[in-house]
Amino acid sequence: MNQVIIRKAQSADAASLAAIYTYYVDKTAITFEYEAPDAVEMERRRQAISQKYPYLVAEKDGRVVGYAYAHAFYGREAYAWSVEASIYVDKDCRKGGIGRTLYEAMEKALQTMGILNVNACIAVPRSEDDPYLTRASLAFHRRLGYEMVGIFHCSGCKFGRWYDVVWMEKMLGDHVDRPEPPRFCAAAY
Repeated sequence: MNQVIIRKAQSADAASLAAIYTYYVDKTAITFEYEAPDAVEMERRRQAISQKYPYLVAEKDGRVVGYAYAHAFYGREAYAWSVEASIYVDKDCRKGGIGRTLYEAMEKALQTMGILNVNACIAVPRSEDDPYLTRASLAFHRRLGYEMVGIFHCSGCKFGRWYDVVWMEKMLGDHVDRPEPPRFCAAAY
């Protein structure tokens, strides 16, 4: 069985989510967190996000191998149609299509909710030979149709190095003058 199953994240997934994320916190500059959250904190985050937005996992052979979620882009009412998305795939399962499958499922769930803009905040290295970060996430988002909208220079410092942050966006629908309000719910997927 090599099929990847995409499903809503559940409380039983907390330890797997924490294990996947710990690698990125401890070994990369993909995330700017310095301390990896434990399973209890990951579950708290999952519960908070899942009240309104999709929080999905990819499961392969009964094991969680990645997760993606969206959350409010900014805390003002006029931003209701915009979200920020994040994705993390098990370090040993990258480049196998899991990330694409997760993002496509999340985008579909967001469209169903009436979300129109997906934004991605991506750390990028300032040099090509950085041991903690590559431009792979930037390339991944480009392949999925995201476009660059801005760069913030030297926005984060991790491992004694400065990193730029790139913002990318993807439009999921038409922007009419009076859009229907998004349908926030725990059952977004």
